[in-house]
Amino acid sequence: MTQFSEHFHTASDGVKTYYRLYKARTPGGKAPVICLHGLTRNSKDFEDVAPMIAALGRDVMAVDVRGRGRSDRDSNPDNYQVPVYAEDVAGILKDLGWRRVVSVGTSMGGLMTMTLAAMQPDLLRGAVINDIGPEIDPEGLGRIQQYVGHAPTYASWQEAADGVRAVNGDAFPDETGDAFWLAFARRTCKEREDGRIVHDYDMAIAQAFDSGDGGLPDLWPLFDALKPVPVLLVRGALSDLLTEDTARKMEQRHPDLRLVTVERIGHAPMLTEPASAQAITTFLKECD
Repeated sequence: MTQFSEHFHTASDGVKTYYRLYKARTPGGKAPVICLHGLTRNSKDFEDVAPMIAALGRDVMAVDVRGRGRSDRDSNPDNYQVPVYAEDVAGILKDLGWRRVVSVGTSMGGLMTMTLAAMQPDLLRGAVINDIGPEIDPEGLGRIQQYVGHAPTYASWQEAADGVRAVNGDAFPDETGDAFWLAFARRTCKEREDGRIVHDYDMAIAQAFDSGDGGLPDLWPLFDALKPVPVLLVRGALSDLLTEDTARKMEQRHPDLRLVTVERIGHAPMLTEPASAQAITTFLKECD
């Protein structure tokens, strides 16, 4: 049985953004939750997380940002930027009539969460930030730049599973069976009409990702926009994007931030690990 309904939001530039809506199993009047994915991912990343949250009595929205999944590919690759994605999400929230939400953001989705907090200071009641921070380890950025926009096509789902494992295997060293990687592939890839399996994002997102010649901007002011609300920071112990030092700086800088470290996981935790799921459940029960 389908656990969600499917919707589209049309932005002012005509780009349509797809999102899934999971209704609270037992409505409790609590602030809904928005789930925001990483750079090359989509709403399917939250297929297990969103129902878990809905079971806690909250409506959940999981989005495919423009250029990913079932959302439109943008004819102008310059629009593949976090502020544009945040504007699209703000438009979805306006469509839904959601004025206060809790955000769950993985990697780029965490940066979107910070951006939304800066754009609309009264929007968030809390934020779960998954394996990202205001300082991003150059090692992890270099790894991502090696594969974004250069993804191959595959002849079968097994070949796709082997492909995503080759890229992500170091982040999940204990996942030695095919089932995990087949599920990973089905969430991050799609089958074309000709039967080939391809990664489910516009390869042009690499243009915006690679365009910054002067290094990353100072992201600490964006993180500071989260200071008025409680934050749960999830970090993979093996992460090459969020260092332990940066996580500790975030903990020291934010008045109400709790840090959970997921052992034997790199970038980024799935949020279904026992440590992640328990921390999110506890955190959401404490949020309005």
